[in-house]
Amino acid sequence: MTTLDEICHWIDGRPLSGGRPLEITNPATGRAIRRLGLADGDQVRLAIDAAQAAFPAWRDTPPAKRAQVMFRFKALLERDADEICRLISEEHGKVLEDALGELKRGIENVEFACGVPELLKGEYSHNAGPRIDTWSNHQPLGIVAGITPFNFPAMVPLWMAPLAIACGNAFILKPSEQVPSAATKMARLLEEAGLPRGIFQVVHGDREAVEALLDAPQVKALSFVGSTPVAKAIYRRGADHGKRVQALGGAKNHAVVLPDADLDNAASTLIGAAFGSAGERCMAISVAVCVGEETADALVARLAEQAGALKIGPGTEKGLDMGALVNAAHRDKVAGYIAEGEAAGAELALDGRRHPLVGESAGYFMGATLFDRVTPEMRIYRDEIFGPVLCVVRAASFEEAIELINAHQYGNGTCVFTRDGEAARRFSDAIEVGMVGINVPLPVPVAYHSFGGWKESLFGDLHAYGPDGVRFYTRRKTVSQRWPARDSRERAQLNFPSH
Repeated sequence: MTTLDEICHWIDGRPLSGGRPLEITNPATGRAIRRLGLADGDQVRLAIDAAQAAFPAWRDTPPAKRAQVMFRFKALLERDADEICRLISEEHGKVLEDALGELKRGIENVEFACGVPELLKGEYSHNAGPRIDTWSNHQPLGIVAGITPFNFPAMVPLWMAPLAIACGNAFILKPSEQVPSAATKMARLLEEAGLPRGIFQVVHGDREAVEALLDAPQVKALSFVGSTPVAKAIYRRGADHGKRVQALGGAKNHAVVLPDADLDNAASTLIGAAFGSAGERCMAISVAVCVGEETADALVARLAEQAGALKIGPGTEKGLDMGALVNAAHRDKVAGYIAEGEAAGAELALDGRRHPLVGESAGYFMGATLFDRVTPEMRIYRDEIFGPVLCVVRAASFEEAIELINAHQYGNGTCVFTRDGEAARRFSDAIEVGMVGINVPLPVPVAYHSFGGWKESLFGDLHAYGPDGVRFYTRRKTVSQRWPARDSRERAQLNFPSH
């Protein structure tokens, strides 16, 4: 019997084992590769106590010195990129090239955090009133936490932790229990970069650990990325406890294809946007809205040909396009949606259940699936499937396409393919979605902008990373200062002060 390596929590600068046991499975093989202990409330409290002890000194550390830790952390992430990508692929199932792309986008957020001395500069007004100077600054909240999903084991934690830490906070990460290794690796690299112990900690766990973080009064803010039902519950419970919460939920991202679009380019980029990472992305395009029957016929033919040629297999093998889904239950859920769409009358142009690996491999594979003539009342249109399933909806007009998207419960990302500047401008103005692409199917903002959707895709006032991240992880303090002349004697003023 093979002994499985243990993934430990990282508390107060050292690994800590223990907790309810869980086996970590490689999705490409279906075999257990590591074991994990799920934290209970006592272990979460250990992390909180360590953070409380470490925070005052880190808060008082000059931002330039905090930035130096981030510079070193960035270099270490780049040094160990191959190892981190291997861990991601082994536990999530995505191909190595996609894991590297994820890590690079995460590193961009570390680069943004390196600029924290500039980001934390406040405002100053000389003589805001008679001999009164006023200024504001951004101060850290204290202990903050992040709860991150299985689909981006490196990138989403890097959306949160580097900026929170650079702003002077202590950060507790609760990663998905399905993909724990990248988080622990980052904890070790931050220690190597010179981060004081207790400022970044990793608590592996499930709902019990999440609720302990939500209920702890010492935790002042919490960031979450996951499904909409869980995002709602976390937002409500955190708000009830007086916390600042940003909770990013689900998505159903539409791409509108207009008759004047470059269909060859649109088809190629849609294949990547729909089936990259086996569709397990909150920014994946899962609906293509074709304006006009001719546009739809031509696009579906191109999509079916290219999607059918995708190379699928274990993510750690090179030269592949798509790996396995994260676990057996999720694969079966995706297969159930395909069966339901077929029963509802959608035209199944490509059936991923028929891919040879689905039946032959012990891994959790699903081939690319393409539906045509999907209608808004079907569940495959309404629900976030989170798998390699692309639905084609046919619209009679551009206005109908816009109305269709605006009527959907989610508003995370969208795009339009067109050569018409007027149509592009109309789309970007009228669409009720938080992130919009013009001939860009995955409009994920770069690190110095902020990421977030509208409607049921985001709960909270501030988006993730970028300028909103600085606002989320700090609170503004405004100081008004006046020095009366030594020889002056002033009368009491009972009226409210004004200019």
